[in-house]
Amino acid sequence: MTPVPTGWNTWDVRTHTGMNRLPDGPRVRFGVLGPEGPVLDGFTWRDGLERLGPHTVDGSYAEVTVRAAGQRLRLEFAGGPGDVLDALAESTGAIVLSVEGLDDIEEQTDLAATVRAGGVRWTVATSTPGRRIEGPATALVLAFGTGADVDLRIAPAAAAPQGGAGPHRGAAPQRGATGHDGPADERRHGAARTAERTSLRSTGWLGDAADALTRAVTWNTVYAPDTGRVLTPTSRDFVCADRKGFYGTWALHAWDTFFTGLTASAVDRDYARGIFQQILPYADGTGMIPNRVSDDRGRTDDRSQPPVGALTVYQAYLAGGLSPETRDTALLGTTFPALLAWHDWWPRARRGPHGLLAWGSDPVAGDSASATLDRARRESGLDDSPMYDEARYDPATHTMDLADVGLNALHIADAEALADIAGLLGEHATADRLRAEAAAARTVADRLLWDDGRGGYRNLTSAGTHDPHVSPTMLYALLGGLPDPGRAATVAADLLRPEVLGGVRPLPSVARNDPGFAATYWRGRIWAPMAYLAVRGLRRYGLTELSRPVVGDLLRLFLHEWHEHGHVRENYPAVDGENLTNLRKRSDGLMAWGGLLAYLAFGELADARPDGWRFAHPGEPAELRNLPLGDGRLDVRAAGRLTVRLDGGALLDMAPGVVVRSYRRTRDRVTGTAEGVGDVLVTPPDGGPPVPVDVRGAPRSFTLGPDGAGDMWEGSGV
Repeated sequence: MTPVPTGWNTWDVRTHTGMNRLPDGPRVRFGVLGPEGPVLDGFTWRDGLERLGPHTVDGSYAEVTVRAAGQRLRLEFAGGPGDVLDALAESTGAIVLSVEGLDDIEEQTDLAATVRAGGVRWTVATSTPGRRIEGPATALVLAFGTGADVDLRIAPAAAAPQGGAGPHRGAAPQRGATGHDGPADERRHGAARTAERTSLRSTGWLGDAADALTRAVTWNTVYAPDTGRVLTPTSRDFVCADRKGFYGTWALHAWDTFFTGLTASAVDRDYARGIFQQILPYADGTGMIPNRVSDDRGRTDDRSQPPVGALTVYQAYLAGGLSPETRDTALLGTTFPALLAWHDWWPRARRGPHGLLAWGSDPVAGDSASATLDRARRESGLDDSPMYDEARYDPATHTMDLADVGLNALHIADAEALADIAGLLGEHATADRLRAEAAAARTVADRLLWDDGRGGYRNLTSAGTHDPHVSPTMLYALLGGLPDPGRAATVAADLLRPEVLGGVRPLPSVARNDPGFAATYWRGRIWAPMAYLAVRGLRRYGLTELSRPVVGDLLRLFLHEWHEHGHVRENYPAVDGENLTNLRKRSDGLMAWGGLLAYLAFGELADARPDGWRFAHPGEPAELRNLPLGDGRLDVRAAGRLTVRLDGGALLDMAPGVVVRSYRRTRDRVTGTAEGVGDVLVTPPDGGPPVPVDVRGAPRSFTLGPDGAGDMWEGSGV
């Protein structure tokens, strides 16, 4: 189980402004003293949350700024594994500290108190005198003077320092007469420096997209007491009723979880593996992974969600190392059985028109809303999409009467990913079976879903006519490998015209010239999961001239919302000037899957693919640091040249006109192919002098190792 529910972290779903000591220690919250008393609740992206700062996975450092009662409150926490919490609270107003979940408050002085929680005596020590104010019987609530910053240390009584939390920089004499930082400050500063040095970072063209992606994952991790597990829903605000959300204290959604796991793989490999595994135990006996499970609203036994599990797991595996030697095989082994069972459930349960797959909902006793078109739409994940406005529910098949391009293509791509995973795990018969099924399904889908009249792929009605609605799911046909290269290029270019799915705000969830386009929710907003899958389709066919500007435009949208509001959005505006911060706009302000837009941009510099890594200059200065690989930390920097380094050591040094693809590095061999115009310096596996490769015409493949040192030859490329 990763992360484990121990130590101090921000995993109480109800607040961003405190930490809990898990599994059964005290809960700490900060707030401000307002005209009507302490303000300790709220601080959601909708109300009062000003800026989420850095947050390590283990809670060893976290920073957040909120506003309440007209005052700004900035907090730093140094928690993590162990028993000691150090915190700093800064505000122009009067700070309030609430220590909760207590069995007893034994004694209190101006600067310290002894409390009991979870059978342990704890010392609560502050650098500034506080006065106790009214609060719950199980809480110690302290108020401090206006403008007084507060250092806090909480530790088991035997380990607590005497006389307060220690001096703070620029402190009054009572906070440390020596004039230098104390141990609490030193610990926080050290944790902040470690986080800065080791966390995923980006600059230049990428801006601070890496920070945004990381925070959207780490700040959304919560502890679910009823399960005893640490979970990462795609948004803690979305799932928590106390935060104006839609569930009790937690909920997991199927494709949300898989996309969150993928974004988390750029932060920490173990963390990502834990996220991927969170939804899998909820599969039913038929293999179906439910659309949703939650503490108060149960599970959706009538329906699933789009089959993106194997795609995302396999991509996270590929991005976890420079070769199979260093990739996370445990991720594959722990997820494969459930993913395979889910894959095989679809053709058994969702055969719709003409034998193709269609979204559906099974009848469930006692659930009158099951086996309806509304529930089938929800299985698609695209809830109110215009694509299904004219569809009907077929009780004979338990599906819509509409065969869906997106679903059929995703299921084919799922089969391909599962086949590769099966091969890596030695399940060769299963791999062969999956590849054969994918090939057969691809042939049928290409024939039936192709609309000659419109020159593209379209959903197919039970009457045999092609539905006219257009969305980015039509580009999933490329992800599933349906067209030949020529047709793929033509289809993509046609769909990415500005009046359809292109433009400076690309890939709205329905085409702009579609009658159903409304620039709202799934009727036109830009959604990162849909964009991710569409771009993956373009990249499969090497359509860089189309995918690169789309990715760049999406990155600009992502960074604008982050810089303007501190948001990583559920969905993004498809029209100029729309502000999505209002709750009625239906766009959560901190949803982990929004980080997929950053993840796509990272792929312009460094993209892990089944045949190896692709490294390329994005055309603008950019840097991506500390990608977590099994080999070490990978840094990619684009300036006058593109350089790739592993734990500080050079791997590649490339002219900006060169692309290296199929790059793999093992203990004794480096292989790859260089194409474009210019030179590249390739470091051998033993770290010896770089070997130059000059590219002036056809692609040049290279192998460096004991039996192929410096071998190069021309190839036809891809």
